[in-house]
This record gives sequence, structure tokens and C-alpha cells, in this order.
Amino acid sequence: MISHLIDTYWPYIATTFAIIATLLAAVQIILTKRDVNAAIGWLGLVIVAPVFGPILYLLFGVNRIQRVAKKQRPQSVALPFFQPMVEGNTIVPLTPSTEAFQTMLASINGARSTISLCEYIFDNDEVGRQFLDALVNAKNRGVAVRILIDAVGARYSFPRMVPLLKRSGLHTELFMSSLLPWRFRYFNLRNHRKILVIDGRIGFTGGMNIRSDRVIEDIHFQVEGPVVAHLQEAFAHDWLFSTGEALTGSDWFPAIEARGTVPARGIPDGPDADFENLKWAYMNVIAGARESITIATPYFLPDTSLVAFLSVASLRGVRVTVILPRHNNLPFVHWAMMAHAQPLLEHGVRIHLTEPNFDHSKIMVVDESTVMLGSANWDARSLRLNFEFNLECVDRALARSLTDLLQTKLTKSREITLDQISRRPIWVRLRDSSARLLSPYL
Repeated sequence: MISHLIDTYWPYIATTFAIIATLLAAVQIILTKRDVNAAIGWLGLVIVAPVFGPILYLLFGVNRIQRVAKKQRPQSVALPFFQPMVEGNTIVPLTPSTEAFQTMLASINGARSTISLCEYIFDNDEVGRQFLDALVNAKNRGVAVRILIDAVGARYSFPRMVPLLKRSGLHTELFMSSLLPWRFRYFNLRNHRKILVIDGRIGFTGGMNIRSDRVIEDIHFQVEGPVVAHLQEAFAHDWLFSTGEALTGSDWFPAIEARGTVPARGIPDGPDADFENLKWAYMNVIAGARESITIATPYFLPDTSLVAFLSVASLRGVRVTVILPRHNNLPFVHWAMMAHAQPLLEHGVRIHLTEPNFDHSKIMVVDESTVMLGSANWDARSLRLNFEFNLECVDRALARSLTDLLQTKLTKSREITLDQISRRPIWVRLRDSSARLLSPYL
């Protein structure tokens, strides 16, 4: 009897299911999609394909990143959006990597009370073992050491460094680690921050991971002054989430006297309560630019709003220059970047490709007065999916020193033109434009 009813009415049941699924998907799209083009595209798909459309939207269109991140990192412990500028800081660029590592190791060797270290990658190699030895020596002197490594970044070398850190008695935790396959989000919700704080008073941040990679050019920064507390707050926030241990007291958060003249503030960013903080910060400084904007980044896949801000700045006479590596370590990203280049070139933005080594620097200098530096790239992974940390600094001396550094990169680069982009073979343009469709996920 039941099988007879199913055989008779299954077309009506399937049609009803398809209609309900289409309506539910349409309501969700209308209520949650901020981008009109994306909303129209998904609506068209679920209406034209009332069975497969809602399934595809459920798999690929629903933004689970914010929802999952907010569930796992509750709003009650969120970092403040746009912390106020604090005066009295010193920001010192450290390049090449050998100088940065030597300075960081010297600070670890001089630590007296606490060390906070957050890294995306901490490799088991020559440099990594130097840091291991320095951290163990600090622990043996009675320094409280806390180390947080991203669970994905910890897998970049074999044998891995994390077991060595733990066997050495160092309090080490993995960020977002799980043995359950359905909880292990390889691509998303990664902690990409690079933060080292010594005694709550000396900080280091920027783009460098702890690894011996001599084919990568990068830049890191030593930070002293009250803004170091912003670095420590970001670390303490992540540490509390990962371990449940609250880092409090004067050893972790001492009163910090002025150490220079640079106004600066920390900008935490992540797919939770700090969602798109950096994107808004970027748009803010771009909108205020009057003379020049120079950006150096290894991955440049800005969304339409950032492309519009850069284009408008160029059209009103601001000299906008983007410095990218000619040979990217991720070919799909390089292809997508070339497709992104055309609309910017059409509006006067200048794009330069640097020769090897691979340039991993992440800097923006505006009007030789404002500097944005830190761990974030110009792509959806950094600005929407990862946990990042940048500093915004307002200082002409710092901006000029970084402008000189970027100018050196430009002298070793090749500018690409609109004509060159337009004359690429059809198969290359098709390849690059196809890769560009994946830019929200690259």
C-alpha cells in the first residue's frame, strides 16, 4: 500500500520538496547576501535549477565561516574594533630575515618574566631549532613561556616542531586542531598572525614565519612602546580561546612607558567579531590618500570594493603602485592576480612584478606618512577567512624608510602595462579569468 502511494504521488512529493527548497534558499539569499550581483546569481541558479540549485547553494553559497568562528570564539571575548591610536612608540624595520631572527633571538635570550609567541609556521629546521634552544633556555631561567602554533602551519615540516617544543617542557598549543575530519577545516579559520612579545614590553610582528627559507624576501618589525599591549592583547585573546588560560597581571601586561614618537594601533582581524576590520582600515587610509599609495604583497586578490577604492584614488590623481612577485609560489593565485590587474590598469594603477627571490612582504605606505604592516595579504583568505593582526602607524620617518625599501624593490621589478595584459593569448586570458573565479577561496 505504501509503495503504491509512493509510486503514485512521488512526482508531487518531489515537486513540493523542490519548491520548498527553492523558497528557503531564496529567502536565505535575500536576507544574507550583501553583494547584489552574488545574490542575483544565486537566485537565478536556484530558480532555474530548483533541485540542484539549492543543493549547490547549501554546499558553496552559505557563509559558514562567520557563523562557525563566532560560535567557537564568542563575542564576549572579542577584541575592540579599531583600538585608539596610542602615542610614544618605536617601530623598527628588520630585514633581511637573518637580522630579524637574530634580533628576536637576542630578545628571547634577554627575557626576564614572560614570552608570548604566536606563529603560523614554526618549522623544524636550522632557524626553528635556534628558537627552540632559546625558548628552552628562557624557561630554565624561570621565564613563563606560552607558544601558539596554527594546526595547519605546524604541518609544514617533518618531523614537526610542536612535539619537540612539548617534550622540552614548553607550554605549547595548536590553534584549531582536531582529529575529527568534519571539524578539521584545512583552508579556513587559520591563525595567520605572527606575534612575539617579550616581558610585555618588546614586540615583534610582520610577515615572517619561523623557518629557514632563503628564497623568500620578507620584512619584520620590532615594536616598543604602549602599542605592544595591543600585540599582547591579541595573543592573550587567542591563548584564552585555545587553552582556557587567562593571561593577566603585570608580568604579561606591565605599565609601558613611551619609547618613541610614533602613534600606532593594533588592528585584529578574523572571521568572527573582528570580521573585515582590516578591509575597513584599508579603505579608510586609501580614501584619505592625497599623493601616493604603495602596496607590497605576495597575494593580491582584492574584492570589488577595494578595487573601486584604489581605482578612485588613482583617478583623482593619487599615484597608486602595487608591487607583486613575478613568480608566485602558488600558480593559481598568480593567474588570478593577472586577471585582477586589468581593471586596475585601466584606471591608472601601476603594477610591478619583482624578480626572484619570492617577495613575501606585506606593507602599505600612504602619502609617506601612514604605514599599514603585519601578517595580512590582500586576498579573501586574509581579509575574510584567517585570523590576522596588523599595525597602523603614522610617522613620516618610518614611512620614508619603508618607501626607500619599496623603491629598491621597484628598481628590480618590471612594470606590466594594459597593452601587455590585453595582448595575452586567448588561452592565457581564459586560464587567468577562470582562476579569478576562485579568488574568494584562494
